Amino acid sequence: MVEELENKKKPQEVQKDETVPATEKVQTKNKKKDEEEEQLSEEDAKLKEDLELLVERLKENDASLYEPSLQKLKEFIQSSTSSMTAVPKPLKFLRPAYPSLCSVHDKWTDKKSKSSLAGILSVLSMTYSENGKYDSLRFRLLSDETDLESWGHEYIRHLALEIGEVYNDQLEKEADLTSDGSKEATPTSTDFEFSNEDILQLSLDIVPYFLKHNGEEDAVDLLLEIESIEKLPQFIDENTYQRVCKYMIACVPLLPPPEDISFLQTAFSIYLSQSQLTEALAIAIRLGNEELMGSVFDATNDKVVHQQLAYILAVQKVSFEYEGVQDIIGNTKLSEHFLYLAKELNLTVPKIPEDIYKSHLDNSKSIFSNSGMDSAQQNLAASFVNGFLNLGYSNDKLIVDNDSWVYKTKGDGMTSAVASIGSIYQWNLDGLQQLDKYLYVEEPEVKAGALLGIGISAAGVHDADVEPALLLLQDYVTNTNPKISSAAILGLGISFAGSRNEEVLGLLLPLAADTSLPLETSTMACLALSHIFVGTCNGDITTSIMDNFLERTTTELKSEWVRFLALSLGLLYLQQGEQVDDVMETLTAIEHPMTSAIEVLINACAYTGTGDVLLIQDLLHRLTPKAVNKTDEEEESDNEEQANSISDFLGTKDNEDIGATEDNETTPAENATGDNNSNDTTNNNNNADGDDDAMDVDQEDSKPEDTKTESAGKTTEEEKESGTAEEEGEEEKEAGLIEESCFAVLGIALIAIGEDIGKEMSLRHFGHLMHYGNEYIRRMVPLAMGLVSVADPQMKVFDTLTRFSHDPDLDVSMNSIFAMGLCGVGTNNARLAQLLRQLASYYSREQDALFITRLAQGLVHLGKGTMTMDIYNDANVLNKTTLASLLTVLTGLVSPTFMLEHHQLFYMMNSGIRPKFIITLDEEGEPLKVNVRVGQAVETVGQAGKPKTITGWITQSTPVLLGHGERAELENDEYISYTSNIEGVVILRKNPDFEAEE
Repeated sequence: MVEELENKKKPQEVQKDETVPATEKVQTKNKKKDEEEEQLSEEDAKLKEDLELLVERLKENDASLYEPSLQKLKEFIQSSTSSMTAVPKPLKFLRPAYPSLCSVHDKWTDKKSKSSLAGILSVLSMTYSENGKYDSLRFRLLSDETDLESWGHEYIRHLALEIGEVYNDQLEKEADLTSDGSKEATPTSTDFEFSNEDILQLSLDIVPYFLKHNGEEDAVDLLLEIESIEKLPQFIDENTYQRVCKYMIACVPLLPPPEDISFLQTAFSIYLSQSQLTEALAIAIRLGNEELMGSVFDATNDKVVHQQLAYILAVQKVSFEYEGVQDIIGNTKLSEHFLYLAKELNLTVPKIPEDIYKSHLDNSKSIFSNSGMDSAQQNLAASFVNGFLNLGYSNDKLIVDNDSWVYKTKGDGMTSAVASIGSIYQWNLDGLQQLDKYLYVEEPEVKAGALLGIGISAAGVHDADVEPALLLLQDYVTNTNPKISSAAILGLGISFAGSRNEEVLGLLLPLAADTSLPLETSTMACLALSHIFVGTCNGDITTSIMDNFLERTTTELKSEWVRFLALSLGLLYLQQGEQVDDVMETLTAIEHPMTSAIEVLINACAYTGTGDVLLIQDLLHRLTPKAVNKTDEEEESDNEEQANSISDFLGTKDNEDIGATEDNETTPAENATGDNNSNDTTNNNNNADGDDDAMDVDQEDSKPEDTKTESAGKTTEEEKESGTAEEEGEEEKEAGLIEESCFAVLGIALIAIGEDIGKEMSLRHFGHLMHYGNEYIRRMVPLAMGLVSVADPQMKVFDTLTRFSHDPDLDVSMNSIFAMGLCGVGTNNARLAQLLRQLASYYSREQDALFITRLAQGLVHLGKGTMTMDIYNDANVLNKTTLASLLTVLTGLVSPTFMLEHHQLFYMMNSGIRPKFIITLDEEGEPLKVNVRVGQAVETVGQAGKPKTITGWITQSTPVLLGHGERAELENDEYISYTSNIEGVVILRKNPDFEAEE
């Protein structure tokens, strides 16, 4: 009873609370507001009265009162101070008078007074102006005052904001007028309230203020908004150039073309005007403009500076030529510097593959006794590993003085075994003598290996007078034996990568264009030329590649080599952006299912490193399941969707099971029984996976013919009557979609590669693709992860790859293992080395997987940890030669089986390998030992003051090694560097003003 009474009372109480105070609250609020306005301090009340009096005077007809009143108003506004969160009191008190002051301005006729009042109204409108009217800017343009600085920083920033908004509004109106066709596209004074000339002039008045008051970023942003960044250099001096240029370069990955190019060109002109030649050269290399490179060299007559610039060019393998330093640009001293590094770091003693296999630590005796890898395959793997391990040292214990070793491999294996001698002697032309004796043997495979080795040993080394690699290889290019011919072509491609050598072009172009030759030979020629002319848009080579696409038979275009033809076209347009559009139009003339895949690859190459979000979205759209999982019969579509969902679910479950049991299988160095059990488990998983795939007959149709024979056998017999033409067309279409999806995954990595946030986002997308993609997408995901993490062994990346390396699909596993090698290339990473040793034990019975594992081990220990394949240097310049060499191998690994058959292609990586040293020289070119701090690079763009550029540094004496993401700086001022980025070969001069600390 009591509860009911309480419930009845409650609504009335609520109603009372809601209705009675409603009006009272409003009244009390208004009263409080009035009281606050009335309860001003004496000082504020006096200020308010004075301001109101001045406004009244301006409304009067006595013109003699205008000038002193306006002057007084200015003084009140300019002298007012307030906290960052409060409006200055003069602006607050003048707010009610703003409309009347506007009408006074319209009524006046005296230009001087009107201009002065317009300046005041421009400031007042910061607090009063309605959205979309831009009164602050309008009144500023009506005023003739030039002294903007006196109104304060906040006012000028507000003006800059309105300038950007007005400019964008005018562009939109202009676009509308053009699309309507009713008016001309050029804006006139009647069309628009603001003229572009006035806006530009005002902006140029504001920019110096920003630069003077540490607002370099605001100055750049303002000129970016009005598309006039080229006007910036005239305002830059020695105090502001560094912060301005760093900010501009940091903005480049976030800008659409052509603004990104104009930013780089502007930064180049600023650096050049301030005599910062090494920074200017880095930008010229990014732009790929040899004229700009020449202007950098011509800006000084100092021969030592020329030498320093030449060392920077040598690392990039740029084709630029300059008299006096051509030997440095041609890398003729690289071997000498590297051997000096090896001596100083005490690395001259050769290593053997067993030093990194560490088989004695593995209790499993089955690796060699019951190994699936036969002895010839083992020896071939050891040849590769030995070549990578001792790369550049000109000395080893396994092959050089052991002629019988070559004959311990079989067939094409002998080619790679001999070629590894070239790897050991890389950059050292003494290797040509070691390889010469193999040119006179009978076996074509051995002779081919010698030719390939000659190209490898001369990789990137060019003498201005004579090119020994060209002299030795040119006679074998047209050899009737395709093995010898291909090896000579490949050797030329590795040796002259990035050099743009016209002689080699004349030698190989006829082979590339001759469609009567075997596809493999023409493709090799195209691939070699694309490496030599990477990123040059060379028209002759483009025409030759297009001829192959247009004139080859349909049967030929089904070959695996077509991928490399497509890649060759992509490499020619690497980082060339819109210049690829003409080629894309020509491709539409090719009626072949591969056309779409080729377009994807070429587009990705053209926009490499741009971080273009729209392109990445397009590629992700192509990777949606509907693109590959197409049905042959419409009535089975529902069954297919059901089968796909079941197989996807079961496939995910398998992956999770493998991930869960991975630690139990691989973490300890297990005995033979444990390994056998784990292998059995894998086989069971494979069987289970096969059962799941049996449900999804249509998805099996997208596999290559040799793997789908059984599953598609019945279907083929049933459809023979309806004709095979349609079936073949469907198969071709399916194959084209498969290639397209593979290239799309690789394309995401290429576009995202230049920017840290983009790389993080791409890794997240790769995780999704691995879960939901079809088998072909899943094969490419590990390679793409490896590409965005080259020489950067992040724990989260290689742990994920380790999980994928136990995938039921052996191709996914092999690609994951190779990607692990890419992540740790040249780092000697102990954790990675341990994981790879465990994988070697795990796959001891799987011949191909063990071979790839050995290759990955060789890559991790590349040059005993002194080499790198990092795509970017500390100045954030993309090394096109390195990227091209990586892309060639990754494109081959679309089909790991094909790559293992043509294992010589793995040596394409050699053209992109470089030492990761810092060597300091004096002005005479002699080695100099100085202390440098090496630490993790810190991003300092936009930070106030002079922040530290490295963190967690260690002081070392040169020569030293520089890892991914690390930066170095000199310990003290005893020496002055000729380059701002301390990496590679650095020339120092003694500082005459240095005083040693006591």
